[in-house]
This record gives sequence, C-alpha cells and structure tokens, in this order.
Amino acid sequence: MVAARGHGRGRQPGGRMTASEVDVVVVGSGPNGLAAAVTLARAGLGVRVLEAQPTAGGGARTVPGLVPGVVHDQCSAVHPMALASPFFRRFDLAARGVELVTPEVSYAQPLPDGRAALALRSLDRTVDELGPDGPAWRALMEPLVEHADAVVGAVLGDHRRLPRDLVTAIRFGLRTLEQGVAPLWGRRFRGEEAPALLTGVASHAITPLPSLPAAGTALLLGTLAHATGWCIPRGGTATITDALVADLRAHGGEVVVDSPVRTRADLPQARAYVFDTTPATVARVLGDRMSPRVRRELLGFRHGNGAAKVDLVLSGPVPWTHPDVGRAGTVHLGGTRAEMVATERAVAAGRHSRHPMVLLSDPSVVDPSRVGPGGVRPLWTYAHVPAGSPRDMTDAVLDELERFAPGVRDLVVAAQCVPASRMEQHNANYVGGDIAAGTITMRRMLVGPRWQLDPYDVGVPGAYLCSAATPPGPGVHGMAGWHVARRVLRDRFGVHHPPDLRPSPARG
Repeated sequence: MVAARGHGRGRQPGGRMTASEVDVVVVGSGPNGLAAAVTLARAGLGVRVLEAQPTAGGGARTVPGLVPGVVHDQCSAVHPMALASPFFRRFDLAARGVELVTPEVSYAQPLPDGRAALALRSLDRTVDELGPDGPAWRALMEPLVEHADAVVGAVLGDHRRLPRDLVTAIRFGLRTLEQGVAPLWGRRFRGEEAPALLTGVASHAITPLPSLPAAGTALLLGTLAHATGWCIPRGGTATITDALVADLRAHGGEVVVDSPVRTRADLPQARAYVFDTTPATVARVLGDRMSPRVRRELLGFRHGNGAAKVDLVLSGPVPWTHPDVGRAGTVHLGGTRAEMVATERAVAAGRHSRHPMVLLSDPSVVDPSRVGPGGVRPLWTYAHVPAGSPRDMTDAVLDELERFAPGVRDLVVAAQCVPASRMEQHNANYVGGDIAAGTITMRRMLVGPRWQLDPYDVGVPGAYLCSAATPPGPGVHGMAGWHVARRVLRDRFGVHHPPDLRPSPARG
C-alpha cells in the first residue's frame, strides 16, 4: 500500500476520528463518493464521509419493502457497469462476497402487437432473433463488443488524455454520430424490432431522441449487454454499498450519517474536500471562497427531465404477452421507436405523455432471494416525467404494463410512488426527479458542469466535485470518485501512485 506521507498512519479502525486525524472529508456517500473515500483511506489518509440521509449509498441503496419479506432498490437496481468499471474491477466485488447475477436476456423491448426484441448476452443469438435486421445489428455492435474494454476505457476514462485504443474510440465516436443524428440513425435497419431495441436503451439518458448523448449511452450499454451482461446484485444494490463501506472502515475511514452539509461551518477541518453532490451544493457551501464567475456557473448548472419511481409488489411473475420478455432482468416499456421519440419530446416540452417511457427491472428473474413469503416479489419501475412533476404515476405505469402484460393489475399486492417532485427527499442530487444528476449533453459528459480543463475542479484549492454531474456521468461505476481521489493524492499529499484496491487485511 502507498501511504500518504505523514498523514493517517497507524490509526486503527473502529473508533471515531479525532479532528487532527481527518485528512479528507467526503460529502455524500454515493458510489462515487465512496470510491474516492476507499481509495484515499487505502493510501493511509484519515477519511470522513458525511451523509445527509440515515443510511449510506446515495443512488445505491436497498430499503425495506412494502410488504414483509420484500426489499426494494431505492434508485439503481441493474448494473451494466459494475462488471466493466475499471474502479470496480480493481476493487473486485466478487472477492468481497458481492454476487452479481446476470440474466440470459440483458434487456427486452416489447412491442404493442405482441412482438418483442431481445438483447441477449449472446450477440450471435441476438442477431438470430432479430431476423432480417440481425446482420445490421452485428455490423453495428460486433466491433464494439470485441473491444469492450477499450470502449469502456474511452467512455469512463480520464478525458484529458487520449484513449489507449484510439481506433476503437474513433469507431465508437463515429457510431455515436450515426445513431445520434436524425438523418442517419435509421439507415441501418428495415424492421421495427432492432430500432426499438436500440431506442429503448437510449432512453436511459432521459433526453429528446435522437441525440449524441443518448446514442453514446445506447452504444455503451448495448456493448455491455453482449460483453458482460446487465448484472443484478443478489440481495439488492445495497450489497455494493456495504462492500465499499466495509473496506473504508477496515482501513480506518468512517461514514457519519444524518450529517447534512449546508454551509462551510458543517465541514470539519481537513486538507481536502471531495463533494459527491450537485454543483449548486458546492457553490452554496464554498461560495465565499470562489470567484463570482465560478459560483455563478455552478449555481446555474442545468438539471434535466424527471423520473417518478413506482415500486410494486406482485403476487407472481409478470404475465408478459411475449413470454420471452420474462427472461429479461430489464424491460423498456415504450413501444415502437416512433412512440418513444414522441414520448421523450413531450417530457422535454414539459408535458406528460399518454404512454410514458417506463424502465422496469424484475430482480426475481435471476435472484430467487428476492421472492418473499407466498411468492410475492418486487417490481422496480421508473416513469419519465417533466422535471419537478408532482403527479402520482402509479396508474400510468400500470396502464403501460397492461399494454404488454394484460392482467398484471390483478397481481398487484402493494404499490407506492415517489413523484419526481419528491425524489430529492431521498437523494439531494436528484433535483426535480433528475436521476441523471444533470441534463445529458456532450459538454457535460466530456468537460463537466463548466468549461475548464479539469472537470472536477471547483475553483477552490483542495476542493473537488466527483458526482454524476462530472464525467463520465451517471451510473454505478465509481469512476468520477476514482479520478478525483488520484488528483487529491497527487495534488494535496504528494502521492503519485494510487493504492492497490484488491481485498487485503486492514492496516496493522
């Protein structure tokens, strides 16, 4: 392990840090904040994480369900990047007891007439299922799947440096351009299934379609669907958070919950501060130390469209019209490409769509532990809505489900909606229901919330932003935290080689 010179050495885990032992304060315990905290603690620093909520995890938490024996993932439930993220590969979740189970079908797109398109783990089988458009799907995806590590490195890496595999990065960029520009994105396909399949995964960006950021999202997630699969943590997403917190504590760090940071007075003295928060939060806390221009830019950071969370408990499996949809861990409910385009444009214009875009996860497809007494099981859904919408979307989600799974209403044991306007109560980063932590634009994905060389710099010496508002953007990958931790080690503590993240005994 590389130890930061003269800081944090010898502190034993288990006790509360004294003021003199706190080298770095991390505000927010989402995956990025915890990734930064783990890295810094393993380098020998005293790290304190401050979390406003009663539990750690940010967008990676699992909470008691609506009925006994059932738990719900509060935000993220499916993790395409958990197996591919360079941070998590170093951290090695499997070696820490986190079991990531992968469904045979990564995601499915049911169509209104009873047909369905499936993205299977196997690219060859996906091509066969797509019929006449199968060869076009192969031509689009195969060069990326064959170099999936390079794709991940280009998208999730430090954008201030050229990717190691420049050829793959250029190939990915050209395909993003093709799928993100209206005159080009339909030229490969002739049928409805393949375009709908690609559009459904693009909708994760919650932005009008087509667009370059949505295309990049679709190609990255589509690549991972065939390369590593869209995995689901057995027992719930909180198992990832628990592994991070356990490692942090084992190396002398601590997480303090119920500790909101509203002003600079809420921060203990430290040599560095890492914010896994909105840009506006940093501006409010440290604004008196910023230039007026930087503070104005951070306060003016644009948030995107909203999502309303609808948790359901069913008495049995979803009765999909197309039975193969029931093999997928993730289902995109939006119909045809044309329907999804109309829906996302309506949301961006501030209107609720008659057929909202619904993202659905059924963890019981691959995780029997999620099935409760008598066969009850959770069904996780998000519906895309205008930013700040107060509307209860339960009936709208069930109506959309009924389009593709008639009779599902009869299986509902319990239901609960968290409208977009209330999403901030569970995670302050989700302003107005913006679970992507900001409008998805190419600028934001590449250079962060303001124009500058270092996207994590907030204009205050020793302070950094590592949330999903910074590159590489939303997702449970920990990469923004990893990138920031290396900057902190180098710039504040003179450590130029990051620590080994593999499981190891705690410091002695």
